[in-house]
Amino acid sequence: MDQPTLTYDTLGFGEFDDFPETSEPVWILGKEFNALTEKEDILSHVTSRLWFTYRKNFPPIGGTGPTSDTGWGCMLRCGQMILGEALVRRHLGRDWRWVRSQSQREDYIGILNAFLDKKDGYYSLHQIAQMGVGEGKSIGQWYGPNTVAQVLKKLAVFDSWSRLAVHVAMDNTVVIEEIKRLCMPWLDYGGAACVDLQGGMSERNGCLEGACALAEEETALWNPLLLLIPLRLGLSDINEAYIETLKQCFQLPQSLGVIGGKPNSAHYFIGYVGEELIYLDPHTTQPAVEPCEDSQVPDDTYHCQHPPCRMHICEIDPSIAVLSHTRAGLPMFELIDCQPSHFACSVDVLNLNPDFSDSDRLERFFDSEDEEFEILSL
Repeated sequence: MDQPTLTYDTLGFGEFDDFPETSEPVWILGKEFNALTEKEDILSHVTSRLWFTYRKNFPPIGGTGPTSDTGWGCMLRCGQMILGEALVRRHLGRDWRWVRSQSQREDYIGILNAFLDKKDGYYSLHQIAQMGVGEGKSIGQWYGPNTVAQVLKKLAVFDSWSRLAVHVAMDNTVVIEEIKRLCMPWLDYGGAACVDLQGGMSERNGCLEGACALAEEETALWNPLLLLIPLRLGLSDINEAYIETLKQCFQLPQSLGVIGGKPNSAHYFIGYVGEELIYLDPHTTQPAVEPCEDSQVPDDTYHCQHPPCRMHICEIDPSIAVLSHTRAGLPMFELIDCQPSHFACSVDVLNLNPDFSDSDRLERFFDSEDEEFEILSL
C-alpha cells in the first residue's frame, strides 16, 4: 500500500467483557438465550460462527500485490463472515457447533477452503480484492458494504457446490418477482417452464453459467437465497423509531446478521442483549493458514474463543439493512409483488445482468465520502 493507515488490534488492545448478568434475553442469529443460566451455550454459539480477521504473510494478491490486508480489509472480512454463516447454514445446518480439536467434517473443510487466503478460493480475499477492481476499487482500497455485496454476488456464480442465489435489493424495496426470477430461473413471468434442456446456458445472479447449468431433475428446486437489503434509517443518527425493528432482525431464524462500518472500522453484528449490539470484530492480524498434508485445516484462529464485543445500539449509523417487520417500530423496507412503474430500471437490471448499473447507483449513495458508517444485512 502506498498510503499509511490507522487501525487497531482487537486482541492486542481490546478488553473483553463477559455477558452482563441480566434477566433480559440474549438474541443471536435467531436463537434466544438466558444470560443467567445459558452462558456456556451463548459462548458455544458465538464460537461456532466463522471469524475472519486481518491476515499477514499470504501470497501476494495478483502476484505482486499486498501480502496483508491490515488496515484496509476489515469490510472484506465482514463480507466473508456473513457469507460464511450462509454456507454453514446451507451445508452444516443451524444447529451445527464447532468443537476445538475435533475431527472436521468434509463439508466444513470445504467451506473453510473457500475462504483461505489464496487465489483459487471461491471467496478468498484475493478473489474479492481482484473482483473489486471491476467495481472501481483498486487492490488495497477500503470497500463499502455495497461493494462487498456486489462482489460476493458475482463470485457466488462460480460456486457450483453451494448454488446460492444472491440478490441485493434496491430502493428500500424487495420485489418478489425479482426473487422468483433469481431462485427459479427456469420459469418465465407467467410461471411456465423456460429452461433449455438441450444443453443451453442458464443464468444465476445475473451471470451466464455453463458448468452449473440446470439439469432436468433440478428444475423443481428453489435455489437457496441470500438476500441483502441496504437501508438508511435516519440522517446523522439512527431514528429511535427503528430500534425495536432492528432488534427484531436478530430474532428471525433466517437472519444472517448485519455488516457495516467506516474506513478501518467495520464489524459483523450477530445479535443483541438489552440495548447493546453483539458483534465479531475483524481487527486482529493473524498469520495466514495453509491446509495440512491430510487436507485438514488448522482452524483455531477461524473461531472467536473470547466473549464477543458489544456496543450501544445508538452508536451505529442509520445506514443499515435488515429483514424484519414488527408492530413495535416502523417498517424498514417495502415488500411488493412486482416492480412498480416508477422504478426507473431497464430490462437488463430486472434480468440481473452483470452490467452493475445497480451497483454504481447504490455505491454513490452508500459509499459517499460523507458516509461515516454503513451497514448491510441479510
